Amino acid sequence: MQESLEAVFGRFQGRSEELIPILQQVQEHFGYLPKEALRAVADFTRVPESRVYAVATFYAQFRFRPIGRQHIMVCRGTACHVRGAPRILQELEKQLGIKEGETSADLEYSLETVACIGACGLSPCVMVNRQVQAKFTPQKAAQLVRRSDSAAASQTH
Repeated sequence: MQESLEAVFGRFQGRSEELIPILQQVQEHFGYLPKEALRAVADFTRVPESRVYAVATFYAQFRFRPIGRQHIMVCRGTACHVRGAPRILQELEKQLGIKEGETSADLEYSLETVACIGACGLSPCVMVNRQVQAKFTPQKAAQLVRRSDSAAASQTH
């Protein structure tokens, strides 16, 4: 981990005003903010660990647990909500066996909601690994999980 952190820190001067960009880069590298990384960021920026943690918990963009290989985000913006996003979320929770904000034990799936994906004309939308899935339905949710499971199974054989 130390080697990876040094690579991230090499892009910065270690000033306290770089805290958010450093946290963003650490999360980009690891997929989340490990506790050890938060301590290292505090040392590097000479900012108390409590402040690093306060900043990281204040912003919704930061996470403290790894995300799944299939990172699914359901838009809860007005257009998506009106066109069925709550039913889509419910179906995904049922299919995946996890609730919004959780990651499956095998780290295959993470399920989140976001305020808006920014594709209101294509609503309801779901984003899977940074790819927008437009005009999504509960039926497509079930197909998405089956497709992902089939692809994973074929890669292990």
